[in-house]
Amino acid sequence: MKSIVILVSGRGSNMEAIVRAGLAGARISAVISNRADAKGLEFAAAHGIATAVVDHKAFASREEFDAALAGAIDAHRPDLVVLAGFMRVLTDGFVRHYEGRLLNIHPSLLPAFPGLHTHRRALEAGVRVHGATVHFVTPTLDCGPVVIQAVIPVLPDDDEDSLSARVLKHEHRIYPQAVRWFVEERLSISAQGRVLLRDEVGEEAGWTVPALDRMPGVGACGSQQS
Repeated sequence: MKSIVILVSGRGSNMEAIVRAGLAGARISAVISNRADAKGLEFAAAHGIATAVVDHKAFASREEFDAALAGAIDAHRPDLVVLAGFMRVLTDGFVRHYEGRLLNIHPSLLPAFPGLHTHRRALEAGVRVHGATVHFVTPTLDCGPVVIQAVIPVLPDDDEDSLSARVLKHEHRIYPQAVRWFVEERLSISAQGRVLLRDEVGEEAGWTVPALDRMPGVGACGSQQS
């Protein structure tokens, strides 16, 4: 049984999606936040999941906070740590401590639009497709090996809110899938930094693509790596 610890800073809707997925062979051992008022803690507690708060404001440095956070995580002996809207930039030492077992989701098709305000930037750039990426975390922000991506068309009448809402719907689908693959020990990272999926077939390929007849002006897609 794989132990999973999930980190949140707010509502944690991706955490909710993972919990609701009921992944066989795994248990959500804890949900930890840097904010005592994070709504995700209420959801976790209501589902019988242990919760904890490590308040970043209580520490003089990022390194001290990360050390305390790692201590809280490691108390649950996790096989996997999942970032689900955890709004803190983690130190290199923290990331290396969990190398190969730390996942994040980012609301863009990485390597496009790393960082914040991804939906606004996608609209300003005039891209025809947008989406979300689950990736292994590395010390370089939003630049780790890609596990799975969801692709959606950018519609002519999209604004930042509508685009964000449609991307989030797909985040809730691909994040549990990525975690499921990890739990099933189907993921590995090649020497070239590319994620390999054991027994990858058909629709389980790394891309999730909507019907092309809903993507005006867009042809067939290929895979993309950071």
